[in-house]
Formats: sequence, C-alpha cells, structure tokens
Amino acid sequence: MTTSNSRSSPRTQTVAVYGASGHTGRFVVADLMRRGLTPIGIVRDPAKLAAQAAWAQSVTIRTAILDDPASLDAALRDVSVVINCAGPFLDTADAVAAAAVRASAHYLDVTAEQASAAATLDRFDGPAREAGVLVLPAMGFYGGLADLLAAAAAGDWDQPDEIEVAIALDSWRPTQGTRLTGARNTATRLIVSEGRLAPLPHPAPESTWEFPPPFGRQDMVALPLSEVVLIARRTKARRVRTWLNRAPLKDLNDDATPPPQAIDARGRSSQLFQMDVVVRKGRRTRRVSARGQDIYAFTAPLVCEAVARILAGEARGSGAQTPAAVFDAQNYLAALAPDLECDFTAADAPTARAFYT
Repeated sequence: MTTSNSRSSPRTQTVAVYGASGHTGRFVVADLMRRGLTPIGIVRDPAKLAAQAAWAQSVTIRTAILDDPASLDAALRDVSVVINCAGPFLDTADAVAAAAVRASAHYLDVTAEQASAAATLDRFDGPAREAGVLVLPAMGFYGGLADLLAAAAAGDWDQPDEIEVAIALDSWRPTQGTRLTGARNTATRLIVSEGRLAPLPHPAPESTWEFPPPFGRQDMVALPLSEVVLIARRTKARRVRTWLNRAPLKDLNDDATPPPQAIDARGRSSQLFQMDVVVRKGRRTRRVSARGQDIYAFTAPLVCEAVARILAGEARGSGAQTPAAVFDAQNYLAALAPDLECDFTAADAPTARAFYT
C-alpha cells in the first residue's frame, strides 16, 4: 500500500493537472470529472483555457510558472495527486515532480521521452519514498501502456529472453506539444541488448509486422520510446525492442499535417491504433494485442485509472516506479474497456484464450 494522505483529508480526491490547457490535458481533466474526482487546472494562461475547454468555468484554475518554485508550491496546495501533461517533459518533469514531492503529493506524467522518464525514475525514487508517495513517469500511450501489456503477457516470466512492442497507427496528426517535444528531444534512443540499456543502432533497423485487421502487414522501423526505460527498470529481459509502422511517420515529419480534429462527442479524432506486445522465453511465446482510438484521448483514461487506484489505496509501495510494478496489469487493462480492447494469446498454453474483449 502507498502511504497516501488520510482518506478523511479534504484534499484526498483533489488532482492537479499541470498543462490543463493543452490537448491531452483537456482530455485528462474531463476524465477526472467523469470519475467524480476534483481536478484543479494548473496553467500559465487562464484565458487560453477558457477559450478551449467546455469545463473551464466549472473547474478551479491556478496559475504557475515553471521556473518559479513558489508559484508551483502555491498551485499544488492541498492536492493529493499531480498529473503533468505539459511537454517537452525534459523541460517540465523535474520542476513539477519536485514540487509534487514537496507537497507530499503523488506525481504522474505522460512523457514518451526516454531521457525524461529515466531521469525522473532515478532522481525521485528516494525523495518519493521518504515522502510516502508514488512517482510514475510515462503513464501515457507511449510508455505505460506497453509496460502493462508486457507484464500481462509475461505473467510469471520475470526473465524473458525478448520483449517486442509493435505499434501501428493509421495516421498521426501531431499536437503542438508533440512537435515541440520532437524538436527538443535529441537524446540518443535506447534499446535493451544483452540485459542492458544500449544505443539504438544507426541506421535504425527495419522489419515487417503482421497485425490483426484492419492494419495487416506493415513496414516497420525501430523507434524506442519511454516504454523501453520502464520495461528495463521492471524486468530482466535480455532484449527489448519497439517498432512503429512507417505510414504515420510521414504525417509526423510533414510540417503541413494539421493537428487532431474531433469527430465525436468526447473530442476524439478518427485515428486508430494497434499495439502488439510479444514476449519470448526459449521456444515459448506469449502475445497481447490491444486496439483503440486516438492515442491522445486514450492517454486520459490510462493515466486517470492510475490516479483512481492510488487514491483508493490499490497501488503497491512508494517511490519512483513503473505502472506494472505497482498495479495488477491484467486487472488494470480490463478496467480500461471500452477505451481499449485486448486479446491475450499464450502460445505455450494448450489453447489460445481471450484475455478480454
């Protein structure tokens, strides 16, 4: 159990969202409200939020400046959890996580940046344990989802030979935050080789992957993101690789590609995603396939489910951790339906079985 604030405290259900005016931040605040939690939007420009979010008039808004610790401390007054949705996280995570720990609040972010996730895990493990809180970086589509899927697939294998994560997107309309992060993140990408983090070979390896419909066979390129750091932290896998299909990279690399456009009442775009995680040990193979709609919108229920479980006392331990280290992976993934559909196949079992649909 975490040593979280007493459930009788008036701040127990209060969750600060740093970057609430951003694309992902707005999804996160809406999901917190849907769950009956009390969000506080932390922004630099309240006027910008009022113009963009339908809930802006019904949510407490506080202003904070990243390089002003006193303003961050004031903004995080009486909150139990902080969700950082403001990238580039190489620029925001350190200051916001430090302020959260000072406030004895749990910290989560949604970074895909390997260097940011690794630095947060390394720097804040000790301080978070001392404060009795959890620090969970990379609780987004890139990062946390793959860590949970890998744990669900691996089951009782704590030393698999190989974990492969294969991601297919039918398109990628990047947010401004994604573009800023891409420009800021020049760190060497890492894989796991022979049980250790190692630089991604140059040029990046290429492959093909057979996905379930509607994607089918896709041309892939190695593109490790924050999930490699999380998986390496939690397991003793000898090899960890991440692959992304090439089609959405054309969108991402085209400056003319527009940002996401909402097509439903929840504000989701039409983008479809598929994530396959294959775990191998000797000649045995286990596989999880997950699918859903809009990677930015899906990040909201993914990270907010963690918040709900932390506040309910359903997270294990304290310190800087990965999601699969503190939550039951299969139970967690099942709770995300209908935002996520998963199938689990254990090739070493007598018959394939549905994980859940």
